[in-house]
Amino acid sequence: MHATLKLLVDTDFPPIARRRLETLQVNLGYVCNQTCLHCHVNAGPTRTESMGPETAGLVVEYLRASGATVLDLTGGAPELNPHFRDLVRAARALGARVIDRCNLTVLAEPGQEDLAEFLAGERVDIVASLPCYTAELVDRQRGKGVYETSIASIRRLNALGYGREGSGLVLDLVYNPQGATLPPPQAKLEADYRRILGEQSGIVFNRLYTLANMPIQRFGSTLVSKGQFNAYMQLLRGAHRDENLDGVMCRSLVSVDWQGYLYDCDFNQMLGLPLVVAGRARPHLADVLGADLAGNPIVVRDHCYGCTAGQGSSCGGALA
Repeated sequence: MHATLKLLVDTDFPPIARRRLETLQVNLGYVCNQTCLHCHVNAGPTRTESMGPETAGLVVEYLRASGATVLDLTGGAPELNPHFRDLVRAARALGARVIDRCNLTVLAEPGQEDLAEFLAGERVDIVASLPCYTAELVDRQRGKGVYETSIASIRRLNALGYGREGSGLVLDLVYNPQGATLPPPQAKLEADYRRILGEQSGIVFNRLYTLANMPIQRFGSTLVSKGQFNAYMQLLRGAHRDENLDGVMCRSLVSVDWQGYLYDCDFNQMLGLPLVVAGRARPHLADVLGADLAGNPIVVRDHCYGCTAGQGSSCGGALA
């Protein structure tokens, strides 16, 4: 694995600051049932990092004290954390919207037979990875058989009402490019997904998010190995649009790692770049209970151009 932080430190990315906190994004650990080529977390079945009960309790405390209205659960496969369901229940009891960033195949894992029904029962929004509408490209990026299992999981979710108009059960899909390119226009690609997946597999969904691949961790290391890192950074820089700065997710989001430490975003978390809090070199949930982070400077490096290039990229898809 090639380290990429040293290639990103010298940056002229514009300075930006935090606004009012809306979303608490929590990485429950790096354990995953898949090993994807584009994964910026470097997650997989051999990873062991997983949030414990004390930290999960602090997440609920912080959610209550901060006034954040969204709990965004990610990983790895967040559902494989033993405290995932307790966190969902606690957040929903507080009235928060809960997002599960799901790889779809986890629904077919042993011990997760009732996961789809649980998510529907708690009315959890699902943001599901499906990096293409063809089996060949999905399996190339995510592993053999992933496409077939993913489609079966979407059908199961559809049967529960997910993605269907009027149900209130939200199923959004996520597209990642296969290589060192920017995503195509989101609206057009969403129309293609909707038409092709509907015709071929009879499935429905609410929205498609297009996300740019970040030049860090597994994808960044692959770029270095192929001699493509500098060219990809030039692509991101050349496509930067100042108007996207207003909508980047880090302005209203705090990222929490599996140990409870805080970052401006999930990408900074993977690079080990902690959120700025006066007097704390590495702030923890326990340090900021009740604190107002609005106005704090956001830590930026060259990878931030991945969020502002072209139509922009965030956890909610294109910014433009």
